[in-house]
Amino acid sequence: MDLFDKCTVNLGPLGQYADQAEGYFMFPKLEGDISNKMIFKGKERLIWSLNNYLGLANHPEVRKADAEAAADYGMAYPMGARMMSGQTDYHEQLERELAAYVKRESAYLVNFGYQGMFSVISAIVDRKDVIVYDSEAHACIIDGMRMHFGKRFVYPHNNIDNLEIQLRRAQKMTAQTGGGILVITEGVYGMSGDLGKLDEIIALKSKFNFRLLVDDAHGFGTMGPTGAGTDEYFGVQKDVDLYFGTFAKSMAGIGGFIAGDKHVIKYLMYNMRSQIFAKSLPMPMVLGALKRLELIRTQPEHREKLWTIVNALQQGLKKEGFDLGRTESPVTPVILNGTVGEATQITFDLRENYNIFCSIVGYPVVPKGVILLRLIPTAVHTLEDVAYTIKAFKEVKHKLEQKAYTTEMASIANV
Repeated sequence: MDLFDKCTVNLGPLGQYADQAEGYFMFPKLEGDISNKMIFKGKERLIWSLNNYLGLANHPEVRKADAEAAADYGMAYPMGARMMSGQTDYHEQLERELAAYVKRESAYLVNFGYQGMFSVISAIVDRKDVIVYDSEAHACIIDGMRMHFGKRFVYPHNNIDNLEIQLRRAQKMTAQTGGGILVITEGVYGMSGDLGKLDEIIALKSKFNFRLLVDDAHGFGTMGPTGAGTDEYFGVQKDVDLYFGTFAKSMAGIGGFIAGDKHVIKYLMYNMRSQIFAKSLPMPMVLGALKRLELIRTQPEHREKLWTIVNALQQGLKKEGFDLGRTESPVTPVILNGTVGEATQITFDLRENYNIFCSIVGYPVVPKGVILLRLIPTAVHTLEDVAYTIKAFKEVKHKLEQKAYTTEMASIANV
């Protein structure tokens, strides 16, 4: 068998639908300025699928900072990896300001959130160590653990009693190996919107010796009194050993950072292979991130507007009888009952007849018979957007209950 035979014989769980779904359900193209309304397939749609939580993607000060940095430095500077030739005062300034914002001694930039998380995991643990992680961990965490040569144990999502059981197992193993224990959770779970139980996990430190790594991609900039994250929301910043944030959501940019005690971050600087052997973040991204962080710190009105929209949307949907699961964050999952075929028809109906674009998830990501419509409110949405969307969802739910969505995906392959 030739290595590439699989590329035509078995395209994988998503690729098998490429002919029917590409360009519409998968790899859709949203055009125009990033905002509450954009162009899809030549028509303006109300967009609920972008993690532009604070509306900074097209903030005039952000656009100005990005443009001026690109004009002054281009996209190439600095050339080389940080360790070799890519270090600048601005990279270090951004790290200091990030560390101060999340109340840590030190921080280190990473080029991408996804890459950064699995790089942190692979650098901080070795074969003697044990990882204990939440069953709903993001793919970047799963991929990081695939690079771990030691043992790992999983506990059911947010099940603290079972976490304690797994910690006992880990403790027995590390007593033999001489290693340590790393617990990994998320601050905000990006699909369900619920929060990792950081306070209850930290309470277990009185019984077990472990370190805690929190991936707070969706919490950074949105959660807590100052937006500094889910650990700030719980009041446990001093007890989270490693805090990971990304620029891809609230910061509306590219990159991320890991923050913690100074000696730990110094160790990661010299041992994270993805950063040692990767080109430094280009200057426009660094200066752009500095401007974004400044606005997050000094203009709380963006976060306040976000939560105004979040509360209006979630309370309005609940009032109409919609199941939003366990969300405690801006992430707003709308849970319905139906087949994959019905899910695709709902998506088509929302986009073509209501001009609403939102993410839709079906089996196997969620159990059979479940449809999850994920809405991401932002500071650039309006209360009129909320009212219109709730009205549309009511009509769609009624159609679903009346069995109006019966056509399978193949029938709309050429939309």
